[in-house]
Amino acid sequence: MAKTILVVDDDELVRMALNELLRPEGYEVHLVASGAEAIEKLDQNGYDLLMLDIIMPEMDGFELCRKIREREDYRDTPIVFLTAKSRDEDRDKGIEAGANLFLSKPISPDKLLQIVSDTIG
Repeated sequence: MAKTILVVDDDELVRMALNELLRPEGYEVHLVASGAEAIEKLDQNGYDLLMLDIIMPEMDGFELCRKIREREDYRDTPIVFLTAKSRDEDRDKGIEAGANLFLSKPISPDKLLQIVSDTIG
């Protein structure tokens, strides 16, 4: 069965690029543009990996990550921040919020695929 990834990013081009990168590798990819949509999707599906942006309207990625980690069924699910932010304090805040990895954009497609593969197989 295909591993399922939820991508949460308010930038449609980023969502489309990640979809085009991950689907051909056999992953099932669900795309949403906001934290609120992500919370709804978590109720509807089980995910093997969550990829979150930080800078989003209404609910930023840090808040979304904390909300996800409060849920019993997602306490151990890998969460990766994929963001334009690259300062050490942002990275620390992301890990504090519950993320497993903090990746700064841009990242090479090959490196991202390797990280995803290493994280969820």
